[in-house]
Amino acid sequence: MKKLFSLLMVLVLSLSLVACGAKEDNNTNNTTDEANDTMLVGMVCIGNENAAYDRNFYMAADAAKEILAAKGINVEWKYTYDHPEGDPVANDCVELAEAGAKVVILNSYGMENAMMTVAEDYPDTVFCSLTNEGSSRDELANTVNAFPSIFEGRYLAGVVAGQKLQAMIDAGELDADKAVMGYVGAYTFAEVISGYTSFYLGAKSVCPSVTMMVEFIGSWGDPEKEAAAAQDLIDRGAVLISQHSDSTTPATTAQANGKLHVGYNISMIDVAEDASLISSRIDWTNYFVYVIETVANGGTVDQDYMGYGLANGDVVLTELNEKIAAEGTVEAVEAAKAGIIDGSIKVFDTTTFTVGGVELTSSLVDMTGDFVGDEGYDAVSNGQYNESSFKSAPAFAERIDGITLVNEAY
Repeated sequence: MKKLFSLLMVLVLSLSLVACGAKEDNNTNNTTDEANDTMLVGMVCIGNENAAYDRNFYMAADAAKEILAAKGINVEWKYTYDHPEGDPVANDCVELAEAGAKVVILNSYGMENAMMTVAEDYPDTVFCSLTNEGSSRDELANTVNAFPSIFEGRYLAGVVAGQKLQAMIDAGELDADKAVMGYVGAYTFAEVISGYTSFYLGAKSVCPSVTMMVEFIGSWGDPEKEAAAAQDLIDRGAVLISQHSDSTTPATTAQANGKLHVGYNISMIDVAEDASLISSRIDWTNYFVYVIETVANGGTVDQDYMGYGLANGDVVLTELNEKIAAEGTVEAVEAAKAGIIDGSIKVFDTTTFTVGGVELTSSLVDMTGDFVGDEGYDAVSNGQYNESSFKSAPAFAERIDGITLVNEAY
């Protein structure tokens, strides 16, 4: 493997990155052993060290670094922070590539367009655009994307929620028609729709009377907006809050109101121990190891990382809050997980939901997931919507019965 710069040059360039707005990783050991080659890997982060969404990536980076070290591949991580899109993202990509990064990871949707404006200039750096899709179809060999099948984890998290609501109904603590969930959503496109629909279907599989309201905030992460949306959903009758948003304020808002919560990205039990049941998350460890090891060995990274989820550990649940979870939840989750893996349970089983009162028999989409009239890829076959079957990024954008949208502004 090509040897990187000397220790002195690495230190000088690291200081240059700090001066340009990039920060050194405070969570990993960045010492460089002169006796060994060390691969520099960069990550452009939508948030910062304290954001729940980004912490999920730091955990995976730390785990991957340890696994790779055992394989004889030494990694130094460098992060840039608080750049969701546009020129700052492009500048981060340039700075990291020029500092010698052989892999640059962009950790959120919205960064890809800026990255693609500069990636061609650095053919020796592999740019990984996570939770995006354009890099799977562009003409650049050094741009790739990945999106594990988080809808499977969302479904399991929904089972946890449904188990709790049904237990409350069975105990006479909640009327069946009051089993209403509220969902704080970021934007009104497929990634979010796929996520909240799979969560709802998981809950419905064990609590048939459940319904759900979704309120969008027009941002991936805005603690004040997330808290306000959660509060509004509770005021409208929600007894359980879930989220596709980046902060923990939906959890703390649920706890402040004596309601329940299911999170995303990280466990939120520490901030809402009487409310938060569990979270679903993508564990990026496997992907980081795969990409870095492939590049270190001179291989070619797959253009689109598709079809990975519960079966190989890329999608997981955080610990269950047994203090408040319903009896039998562990068994219900394990049964659902086994069913998804062996194919006996289909997350988007078209017999389990309707759209406008009728069963979904066809859903024609193009490769971006947009509806295309009478031509295109039909995602429905064999009694299910085949999510993430023709691209890793979610495509499901149907508005199914049982879910009400509070707003549609975003």
